[in-house]
Amino acid sequence: MPCPHFKITIVKRSQGQSAVAGAAYQSGERLFSEYDQKTKFYNKEKELVHAEIMLPSHAPPGFADRATLWNAVEAVENQWNSQLARRIVLALPVEVPKEQYLPMLKEFCNEQFVSKGMIADFAIHDKGDGNPHAHVLLTLRAMDEHGKWLPKARKVYDLDENGERIRLPSGNWKCHKESTVDWNDQKYAEVWRHGWETITNRYLEAAGRPERVDLRSFERQGIQQIPTVHLGPAAHQMEKRGVETFLGNLNRDIRAANNLMLSIRSAIRGLQRWIADLTEKKQILLDALEQAKEPTLSDLLVDYFNLRNEQRSDWSGKAKLKCTVRDFEEVKRAVDYLKTHSLNTVEDLDTAISNLNQTAAPLRRQLKQNENRIRAIAQIKDAAAIHAKLKPIHDTFLKKNFKLTKDAYASQHKEELDAFNKAVRTMMKLNGSTAVDFSALDAEFSALQSGSAELRTQLETLQPDISALKNSRKYIDMVLNKQQLSAPGGKMPEKESVLKQLEQLQQKKSNYKTISTTPNREESL
Repeated sequence: MPCPHFKITIVKRSQGQSAVAGAAYQSGERLFSEYDQKTKFYNKEKELVHAEIMLPSHAPPGFADRATLWNAVEAVENQWNSQLARRIVLALPVEVPKEQYLPMLKEFCNEQFVSKGMIADFAIHDKGDGNPHAHVLLTLRAMDEHGKWLPKARKVYDLDENGERIRLPSGNWKCHKESTVDWNDQKYAEVWRHGWETITNRYLEAAGRPERVDLRSFERQGIQQIPTVHLGPAAHQMEKRGVETFLGNLNRDIRAANNLMLSIRSAIRGLQRWIADLTEKKQILLDALEQAKEPTLSDLLVDYFNLRNEQRSDWSGKAKLKCTVRDFEEVKRAVDYLKTHSLNTVEDLDTAISNLNQTAAPLRRQLKQNENRIRAIAQIKDAAAIHAKLKPIHDTFLKKNFKLTKDAYASQHKEELDAFNKAVRTMMKLNGSTAVDFSALDAEFSALQSGSAELRTQLETLQPDISALKNSRKYIDMVLNKQQLSAPGGKMPEKESVLKQLEQLQQKKSNYKTISTTPNREESL
């Protein structure tokens, strides 16, 4: 299945980030940053497949040089908290031939970014570990027709109902800022994701692959599935070596719960579809029988047994006996189940399936809620551990008073500060605070695990009922589809064993009517 990864971030100077460093990382080039007077270099020789800069028609040709481009970007941004560039990291589908990666990525960049006036610096990485991906670094400022950077925003004066400027008590004119371009609108995240999804699926289809990618969340896709937890590089490597981790075990529990819920859901939906079809067939059958007695489910199962015997009429005696005994045991189990549960008609069977669904649905919902909370607790504990580990580095950063010293420290500890800030965001989102009560979380985690285990046990107890209903459906379908019913339009299979006497009676009535309406030969003379 193609990986749906598509991550959008902003390169921010306030977090010690650098556009030159980002370009050096993805391209593997050695670049000198004029902002901090440092050389940026990350050796990507083993994984770099291709790197390229795509320019709009009005951009200066000199911007085709990576160092010139991104130093120019950083030079025009003179604030300590400036946003320098937009970074996109996206997964490339392993199902598509590797030689197609470059044209599909260039098509995407040209269609979504370069044609709108952005400069796109992209690189394709592939370590050969089944995770090919691409980095795209985009400019945030627009350029005029001469290739000069334009302001990100402009001042616009507010006007009253007469079209006049509004003067404030301070004596200044009331005004506000408006962006010169709308590239930062939230809607474009959805537009870009959908654009990459469309191109990926087109290349998958051209490659003759049945897989398709969907970048929407499970909830927006209408998929009732619990998302797994992101392992991270450390846990991922441990799992590859066969070492079980806490998050790995949690993901295995989530996958097991998803498989169980999917199995129950699929079986119940199949039974409901069959019941709807069978109800329609039953109505046609009732119309054809003209108020005749409806065949019971047990009658249909007996007809299935007789049909199977007829199909083996030319078999050897030993084989026929062996299969007849097996069919007898299967039909007996089905009949016993129907009798035990007082299922005699199609309506009874429909009610049983509906009740089964009503029993399983709240269990599935509660199991999903439990697994989501378990996943959140794991994320809180993981974030708390990172927070405690990296807090001294963050505290030291806050104590730096001079800008150059602070920026240098932030650049030196970029990964630690990013991880610390991410941990804070995670705890605030999931816990509401950076203060974590581990005892309460452990107690809640244990209670949720016990509850989930009990829910899975309850769902598993429904499996025998589902199997019995599915077997009954299979046997009855074979009877109805084999025999032909004389109904208008021929929409429905016939059931000769149930209608045999009725057909004979109708034939007798027809013969009697013919005799009674034919004049006596002697009387006519």
